Amino acid sequence: MALTGKLSFETVIRSPAAKFFNLMARQLHHLQNICERIHAAKLQVGNDWDSVGGSVKHWTYIIDGKVVTCNETIDIIDEHKYLMIFNLFDGDISKNYKVFKLAFQVSDNSNNSTTSVTWTVEYEKINNDVEAPYGYMEYVDKCTKEIDAYLLKA
Repeated sequence: MALTGKLSFETVIRSPAAKFFNLMARQLHHLQNICERIHAAKLQVGNDWDSVGGSVKHWTYIIDGKVVTCNETIDIIDEHKYLMIFNLFDGDISKNYKVFKLAFQVSDNSNNSTTSVTWTVEYEKINNDVEAPYGYMEYVDKCTKEIDAYLLKA
């Protein structure tokens, strides 16, 4: 059984791609006030939340009904492709995964007034007993819907 893997899914939202991407890229600290499963987020290292590689954030959130924690840095912010890649490490993530990259890309659908958000997790498990991170896919799907609802009200 392989220790490395990749999970991906696409969901449709009604908010414009630019608006969703801007919240994620420039207002990440607001997620704890928008998403029900995020209990806390704080900047541990660095001076800003949207620094690529320069800041470390500590997150407390719920996966599969359990409160878990991790640290996170941003690996990539691509303003042109509306793409971000996060590196999650330490805390509960490190108990199961050596590598955990969470990415999303947003695009407006030209044939209608919706937006597609594609989420991808690339991971390396610490051993074969660890499950693929399906709970994280469900988590980001729920957060995406909550962010969309928030942006539609704003």
